Amino acid sequence: MKSFLVGGAVRDRLLGLAVKDRDWVVVGTSPKQMQAAGYRFVGKDFPVFLHPESHEEYALARTERKTKVGYHGFEFYTSADVTLEQDLERRDLTINAMAEDSEGQIIDPFNGQQDLQNKRLRHVSRAFTEDPVRILRIARFLARFHHLGFSIAEETLSLMQQMVDAGEVDALVPERVWQEMAKALCEPNPEQFILALRECGALKVLLPEIDQLFGVPQVKAYHPEVDTGVHVMMVVQQCCRLTSKPVTRFAALMHDLGKGITPQDILPHHYGHEESGLPLVKAVCDRLKVPNEYRQLAEMTCQYHTHVHRAFEVKPKTLLKVLTATDAYRRPERFEQFLQACKADSRGRPGFEDRPYLQADLYRRILLETQAIAVKPIVEAGFQGEQVKEELRHQRLRVISAVCQDSKGPEGIY
Repeated sequence: MKSFLVGGAVRDRLLGLAVKDRDWVVVGTSPKQMQAAGYRFVGKDFPVFLHPESHEEYALARTERKTKVGYHGFEFYTSADVTLEQDLERRDLTINAMAEDSEGQIIDPFNGQQDLQNKRLRHVSRAFTEDPVRILRIARFLARFHHLGFSIAEETLSLMQQMVDAGEVDALVPERVWQEMAKALCEPNPEQFILALRECGALKVLLPEIDQLFGVPQVKAYHPEVDTGVHVMMVVQQCCRLTSKPVTRFAALMHDLGKGITPQDILPHHYGHEESGLPLVKAVCDRLKVPNEYRQLAEMTCQYHTHVHRAFEVKPKTLLKVLTATDAYRRPERFEQFLQACKADSRGRPGFEDRPYLQADLYRRILLETQAIAVKPIVEAGFQGEQVKEELRHQRLRVISAVCQDSKGPEGIY
């Protein structure tokens, strides 16, 4: 029985990154022997055990065989005669197919160290094509390592395209797509996840609402980048500068879906894209079974982001409408996430990346000062029932009007 540290722990140490999770492969043993040694069995599809002290995962070396379409279509074989190299060969990328023995020696049968040096995401073998989840994983790894200079090897991208053409991506279940997407949203460059899926053709299958944004023109005076898809990718980048929260980054990704269905005869204008985009956001969230926290912020951002951009142009009642419609008084933390997504939208344009976004500051001040209006004095003044709500509204509008008169808007295009 021999144990080897494998996968991400080896890769990240060689990259000089912090090692978060340590996974192990065990060769030359059986489930009975593992349990006799005090390891606790936890595997579902194949034998995985928890170490009795460290509680790290130890999996028996295994091979796998494709039996049907999709990522569930596999049979696994585990036995004491399965070698470490056989186990490593079934892995997705060469940089994930390295192991380290008890003396710190690297076992690297597929040249993962060379690909680390060359900054290439390269598949291990043709078996890569058997699992469509690997397309999502490659895209996610690009989102993680793009800032280090990594790119997808041409031959690997070609295999990904072949898998899409063969219909393998159609077999992916929504939950797994969302699982990988949610992880990608936590990476330094989540927009690279989208771009990688688009390059191999998977985006139009999995997220057609985003895919159709590319090539759609916008008014150049407001959007020097012109292309809506490019703009949305820039917005996601800017959102990553503002927050690490994946829920806000998802809202930034979804905010302009309506521009993908703008009638040709009004382009490059996108009148009413906020309302037309809302059903598309709902469709994405329904299809991928997106959690409510993500759905709510995405819908809110889609519907009201231009209301924030025009904060210095609209009437006080419109400003109050946004505060109430977004439930800002009861959920100020979510409202702040909404403002961050709007700020990212404004900055997601060439030349606007560091421009102050005074509109968000105005909304913050309005919220703060109207929060100070207490309901108790209104009731004590004799107002009852709906009268209380109406009087509170009037007082909030008076405060908002005063704040607006005292505030100076941004110069030039928002």
